[in-house]
Amino acid sequence: EAGAPSFAVKTGRWDVKTRHRLRHRTTEDHRSRSAVTSPQPMATMLKASVQKLNPQTTCVLVCDVQQRFTEIIFGFQELVKCSSYLVKVANALDLPVVCTEQYPKAFKCTVPELSTLIQQKEKNKTFEKTMFSMATPEVMSHLSSMGIESCVLCGLETHVCILQTTLDMLDQGLHVHIACDAVSSQRPFDRSVALKRLAGAGAVLSTSEAVVFQLLKDSKHPHFKSVAPFVRENAEDAKSSPLQSL
Repeated sequence: EAGAPSFAVKTGRWDVKTRHRLRHRTTEDHRSRSAVTSPQPMATMLKASVQKLNPQTTCVLVCDVQQRFTEIIFGFQELVKCSSYLVKVANALDLPVVCTEQYPKAFKCTVPELSTLIQQKEKNKTFEKTMFSMATPEVMSHLSSMGIESCVLCGLETHVCILQTTLDMLDQGLHVHIACDAVSSQRPFDRSVALKRLAGAGAVLSTSEAVVFQLLKDSKHPHFKSVAPFVRENAEDAKSSPLQSL
């Protein structure tokens, strides 16, 4: 009878050729769907999430550590010492340093303890800005010209310029490692909340010492001995720093 279900459908019994055809079709359909919807290989996904620092594609960013903020930023002197440590190591390892100054007519220039170190290397650059973020067209063009993929960020304020810089650079595909002992705000609570926000956004929360040893990788590094005094000095300064907590 036309339209009546077949014996195989009614009974669930299929001949050998039909079963083979159905099995083959099911396998091909599964492969086709997998090719379209399968996620990246696990190794690729894990590699993208690790965010190691490669000295050849890493720079240090110094955000707005200016003279006008000396008396109002929590732990300012400790921030300057820790940021100076990062710049000293960057100079020793020949990593570029990019510094910004937020509207220097009002907030003055970078503190001399840092600016003197930054000026020691010709490749280091300082940019003026009015944007809160360091990710100005000029800065981003400069980073791109050097093939930068990862940034080590220090400076102030954590909940304003550091936060906006990090989000903008993450959005541009850069990896951002925040040296937590080298960033601060006027109020510790703003600093703490901002760091948690940035960790959730994909930034790497790190410390200045952790960053330095990642860049060195090996005690046989040719510049290890020249960097070692900076490491010891920073370790001593850290003992009394109020920035040693989140």
